[in-house]
Amino acid sequence: MQTYVPRQKEALIKKHLASFPCVVLLGARQVGKSTLAHKILNEYRGAIYLDLEDPRDLAKLQDPLTFLEANHQALICIDEVQMYPNLFQYFRSYLDNNNRKGQLLLLGSASRDLIKQSAETLAGRISYIEISPFTADEVEDVKTLWLQGGYPDSFYLAPDLSFDWRINYIRTFLERDIPQLGFNIPAEALRRFWTMLAHLNGSVMNLSKLASSMGVSAPTIKNYLDILEGTFVIRRLPPFFTNTKKRLIKSPKFYIRDTGLIHCLLGIESYNDLLGHPALGNSFEALVISSMLEKFSRYDASFYRSSSGAEIDLILEKGNKKIAIEIKSSATPKLTQGFFEALKVISPDQAFVIAQIETPFPLKNDIWAYNLQAALNMEL
Repeated sequence: MQTYVPRQKEALIKKHLASFPCVVLLGARQVGKSTLAHKILNEYRGAIYLDLEDPRDLAKLQDPLTFLEANHQALICIDEVQMYPNLFQYFRSYLDNNNRKGQLLLLGSASRDLIKQSAETLAGRISYIEISPFTADEVEDVKTLWLQGGYPDSFYLAPDLSFDWRINYIRTFLERDIPQLGFNIPAEALRRFWTMLAHLNGSVMNLSKLASSMGVSAPTIKNYLDILEGTFVIRRLPPFFTNTKKRLIKSPKFYIRDTGLIHCLLGIESYNDLLGHPALGNSFEALVISSMLEKFSRYDASFYRSSSGAEIDLILEKGNKKIAIEIKSSATPKLTQGFFEALKVISPDQAFVIAQIETPFPLKNDIWAYNLQAALNMEL
């Protein structure tokens, strides 16, 4: 039985509702945006919830301004707003006429770049907050989180049913959600590309090689990547740049955000399957990066790799502060000479390793190893 899992962003959403006329929650479908919104709406007297996939609710917005003005004293929540981006032109005049905070809470399954009109019409009136699947900071069972992913329905189901749920999620995403956003891409082609990304998860992307493998052009591959990134199912991690003359990798890495989807695309159904799969290391890396970037969302994130192979998996930066993080799926992590060469170039304020260990311990040159939960509890 599912229970409500307190989300990291709940307090932030309430804070922004008290500070902005309109707050938008963005994230992939089924990550729990609606559940979180209902939890928050219960604390606002007279709050109204509309789901644009429900014809009855959609009918109420046939004359948007009339409905909004008739309920101007309430916090109005509109779900799946990306389906009707033309609504944003009405939101602007409504927000300006009422001139108060916390008027609209909008939920969308596409990025602000895909919901183009929101950025253009509501500048200065709107706050965007991204909601992810569950992270290791929100649930206790990290093993299940890693295997089945952080989509609430997938996380709570038995392993075999969870795998079936993810199969259906991927099918619905490709056959319904993508076309609804106006993209005319064959579902099978995009699925084949997404599966290829699962095999290459955490790799530096070579668009020309991907295009050749898919039998399409490099611009088409870039379009596929933009769509999957804009619908929050993949993440682009940019390379770290320095002012040195060292030759650095300039292309980004791409990660499928949810490890449960990675495993479904690769046919990994059980934890034993995962332990014996070549994707184990990259899968653990994706789990760590998703959780760390959600917890430390105010940091800019990148990776470091030189042409000679010196590498650090994750660099977090805020102001002049730099933190270098190496990720190891092993319970006996070892550091390479390339890691220490990279540290000399980056000169971070702090460096550590995240690995599958029970308790923290020192490795070499004052570098410590921590498990994921311990790292998430750090004061960075």
